[in-house]
Amino acid sequence: KSTLTSLVAGLLTPAAGEISVCGWPVGRPGAAECRVLIPQEAYVHSGTLAENLCQLRSDPVPEEELLAAAEAVGLAPLLRRLGGPGARVEPAALSAGERQLIALTRAYLSAAPLALLDEATCHLDPDAEARAERAFAVRAGGTLVVVAHRLSSARRADRVLVMDGRDTAYGTHEELLRGSRLYRELTGGWTVSGSQPALPLGDADGVDPVARPGLAGDGRHVVAHGPVGQVQAAGDLGDGGALGGQ
Repeated sequence: KSTLTSLVAGLLTPAAGEISVCGWPVGRPGAAECRVLIPQEAYVHSGTLAENLCQLRSDPVPEEELLAAAEAVGLAPLLRRLGGPGARVEPAALSAGERQLIALTRAYLSAAPLALLDEATCHLDPDAEARAERAFAVRAGGTLVVVAHRLSSARRADRVLVMDGRDTAYGTHEELLRGSRLYRELTGGWTVSGSQPALPLGDADGVDPVARPGLAGDGRHVVAHGPVGQVQAAGDLGDGGALGGQ
């Protein structure tokens, strides 16, 4: 999943074919202006909060716009606690979740229409994650691509891409429930509302990260995946990787 976002962000070069962003080949400057990538490890530099938040804007950002963005993404309580946009911040004094909120608000304020969230909310609790994702989803003229570690993110999406090795499925949540065996496996232990497991399964996300019969693919891949150090709440997909030396 991270490889896919790295390709769209121009950090990796495809072995074959071509990727376009807003009509531009992915490696061209025009494509770079159309996208913003927010990785799992959020970057915050020493300086004022406003300097961090406005870093991706070439034009001055009115304070009203900055405050509105902070409110939309969920940064406003931290902004007030620190003392406002002019307050100085030291990255080491912030939690991982606070750094992610700053990085998310910075991306929200950018002019790029395409936002790529690569596990960018993994240190937030489910409510804070939902607020940030909804803010980007209604951002004017914007498109949001989320590498998700909670199934609640998939349920909020207009379209879902499921990847298991070379096997992929793409569609709405309802379409994938009908047409993707893997997606049904991943969602089978969940309630309709929220991200709470409906059954007492072995992992916090309700999906055991082990290969077992019935999963799509070659039977040797761990389906569930999440970053190390994330907030592991009910609704998270567990950390995983490939099995059998693959």
